Amino acid sequence: MGTLSREDVYGEVSAMLQEMFELEAEQISPGARLYQDLDLDSIDAVDLVVKLQERTGKKIKPDEFKNVRTVEDIVKAIEDLLKP
Repeated sequence: MGTLSREDVYGEVSAMLQEMFELEAEQISPGARLYQDLDLDSIDAVDLVVKLQERTGKKIKPDEFKNVRTVEDIVKAIEDLLKP
């Protein structure tokens, strides 16, 4: 992924959520809650982490994702991961 703007990271995350979980773009917003609003479950979250690891080429520790609750939280976690 390299150096990406927040908008680029958000776009990637949004596209992934749409592709993996058949969500509509309108459902996805920075404040959308993964479990309540997008109806994801813990297995979906694991699948998402695996996909993010593939896209970023970085290992994601479970601790880094345990507090992720919203789409914005995912974006922040990826930004932190991609920092040099």
